[in-house]
Amino acid sequence: MKTLPLNIETGSEEPVSKEEFAALMEAFAPFEAAPHIAVAVSGGPDSMGLCLLCDRWARDRGGWVTALSVDHGLRAASAEEALRVGRWMERLGIAHQTLVWPGDKPSSGIQAAARTARYKLMNGWCRDAGVLHLLLAHHRRDQAETFLMRLGRGSGPDGLAAMPAMTGTGSGRLLRPVLGLPPERLKAVLMERDHDWIEDPSNHDPAYMRARIRAALPDLEAAGVTVAGLAASSARMGRARQALNAAASTLIARAAFIHPAGFARVDGRLLAAAPDEVSIRALRKLLMAVGGRTYGPRTDKLERLHGTVLKEGHGLAKTLSRCRVVPGRTGFFDPEGFLICRERRGLPAPLKVQGGEARHWDRRFFITIEGKGRAHGTVLTPLGGEGWRDVLNACPEMGENRVPAMVRPTLPALFDERGVVSVPHLGFVRSGGGAGCFPGVEIGSLRFAPPNTVF
Repeated sequence: MKTLPLNIETGSEEPVSKEEFAALMEAFAPFEAAPHIAVAVSGGPDSMGLCLLCDRWARDRGGWVTALSVDHGLRAASAEEALRVGRWMERLGIAHQTLVWPGDKPSSGIQAAARTARYKLMNGWCRDAGVLHLLLAHHRRDQAETFLMRLGRGSGPDGLAAMPAMTGTGSGRLLRPVLGLPPERLKAVLMERDHDWIEDPSNHDPAYMRARIRAALPDLEAAGVTVAGLAASSARMGRARQALNAAASTLIARAAFIHPAGFARVDGRLLAAAPDEVSIRALRKLLMAVGGRTYGPRTDKLERLHGTVLKEGHGLAKTLSRCRVVPGRTGFFDPEGFLICRERRGLPAPLKVQGGEARHWDRRFFITIEGKGRAHGTVLTPLGGEGWRDVLNACPEMGENRVPAMVRPTLPALFDERGVVSVPHLGFVRSGGGAGCFPGVEIGSLRFAPPNTVF
């Protein structure tokens, strides 16, 4: 992807032109012919302005836009706001979908939880609809606020790089084409067309840190700490993040072996020989992939683990980000190697399966189920210790399998009333074969597919 312009000029409140928006979108090229673009639209001036710009851009290329609104249920007005956005989109000839965040809401960390829910709902809709590009209206002031919030938490280069212009989702991309623009220019798009918008009262609620920082921005500007300068610093941190990520991926390619069963064997000597910032980043990438995590662990916990495993050489297993990290003799790199595998805590509950469906299991494996219909009593579940004992009793030579003992209980397996049917990663299929072996369904394909890859 080309680098987006910083756009650090100040005072511009001109509406974003058709040509300028086309240039911003070009940074994310290529797009498919007649692109179908999803735009997150809350009804606020930023997302409404972006939606109008993108609608014109897509139509010019023979494509179309679907606006996605999330009814989060956090305010009494949220359902009515989604309906109002839908009515606006109908008048504009833009497709619209309202996605509902169901169930009870958390009592703390509500904004983070709502953000996670929004992304999950919208990414899920895009995946199901075959839409590759989801546009978000984050702009320069959002970026500056995020930078300050993370600066206050003591974040390193990754945190201070704030929001990236593009993020892969596994099935598509999150794009932020107006990240370098001030919000006034998006509002001007609406004003030029005499179009209304919705004001979210939570944007000014001092209960939230972002609102408090937003209220402090005028004083910071008066002191010479400008939104444009903060956003420019974030963009430069983003370039540093890209360089460090590339170095970490190169290190992983040299020092780690990622097994299809979802664990990693790592040469600790090579990680220890690398600069700390690079090896810490490599360790984070490995933990995120093996643990099936979207986000990495807190930096202080990661640094502590890094020091323990690579510098102090303690021989006890450690846990972090749904992973067990076991230094010492792992049977691959000896004696300085260590193993990273999924911990047994928090594994998925047994899941009834039927033929023809696909599952992203434990956020680590993409699994397809073959066969006809739903077989009574057949479930997809972690192998577990008892399941491994059943496998070993049925097939004693499995004891020589190179999948480490601590990994085996975390592997996906198919069970029925008689016990273990199959464990693809071990190459195990219950004897008896044919129609008598599988009660109507079986695992068709299985691949390690965490939210974040290590490269």
